[in-house]
Amino acid sequence: MLYNDYEGDNMKNEILSNLELEEDKELNIRPKTLEEYIGQQEVKDNISVFIKSAKIRSEALDHILLYGPPGLGKTTLANIIANELGANFKTASGPSIEKSGDLAAILSTLEPNDVLFIDEIHRMPRYIEEILYPAMEDFSLDIIVGSEGASRSIKINLPPFTLIGATTRAGDLSSPLRDRFGIISKLKYYTEEELFLIAKRTSKVLNVEISDEAAREVAKRSRGTPRICNRLLKRIRDFALVYEKDKIDLDITNEALKRLKVDKIGLDDTDYNFLMSIIEKFNGGPVGIDAIANSIGEEISTIEDVYEPYLLQNGFLVRTSRGRVVTDKAYEHLNIKKDV
Repeated sequence: MLYNDYEGDNMKNEILSNLELEEDKELNIRPKTLEEYIGQQEVKDNISVFIKSAKIRSEALDHILLYGPPGLGKTTLANIIANELGANFKTASGPSIEKSGDLAAILSTLEPNDVLFIDEIHRMPRYIEEILYPAMEDFSLDIIVGSEGASRSIKINLPPFTLIGATTRAGDLSSPLRDRFGIISKLKYYTEEELFLIAKRTSKVLNVEISDEAAREVAKRSRGTPRICNRLLKRIRDFALVYEKDKIDLDITNEALKRLKVDKIGLDDTDYNFLMSIIEKFNGGPVGIDAIANSIGEEISTIEDVYEPYLLQNGFLVRTSRGRVVTDKAYEHLNIKKDV
């Protein structure tokens, strides 16, 4: 019995150790400085200037709004900005801030020049936004305490801080909130060359060798998105380890991506299901987004934020006033003859 307990403890410790190692690798995958951050050169150059100016003025950096499709590095960039400023980095999520007290609790813990990162800021309730306005403009917080009939307003002074908001839907932000950001930066899809460099860097962090040909193949299939590039690379590493490959080469990369059902340009099962649903059920469109979501069992927000941007950018889909339409290019890629 004692032996079994000892064995169990050893196994538990080994699992925890492996989990901690994987978490460390995940953290190391994220660059920590603007110099290490690959891509988004124009955004980086401008933010570098703004950071240097804030340091020279000995003032908090202006509030920043980062927007663009998911997986392009908004959270990573926010963390880097805090590092470059030498400031504390605190995080929150728009949907999790439901009450004024939630926001007050977050803001009251800030120290001078801290960076507060709010992800999915477009999903923050409007009445919370109104409380945030004076905090952003005047570094003060006005909250009402007490029950109805015996309530009173309390003003809390806040230290100067930098709010970094991240969103995949800049258009969903109210104008008053958007106008309070002094710096607004759009993150764009990455080039294959940039993703190639990311794949090479990530392979080093994961302590696995990868050939240039394999890294370029991963880059081609990553949909212009670093998060997808890193995710695919981890799964290819798994195949390489199990098949006892000394390094990730082109053969194991192609085999792994085939098993993962990721095609030559990065389309996966959901993309195929999405396009085929429009073609087979709605004669290629036009069709409304509600009907598509119901037909494939996906949330509208997931379709609009995750799948549509890449399909639109690559000319497989167009949006019209009447709905979505699959293009001739998509029919050709899917090897389907279009009914005339």
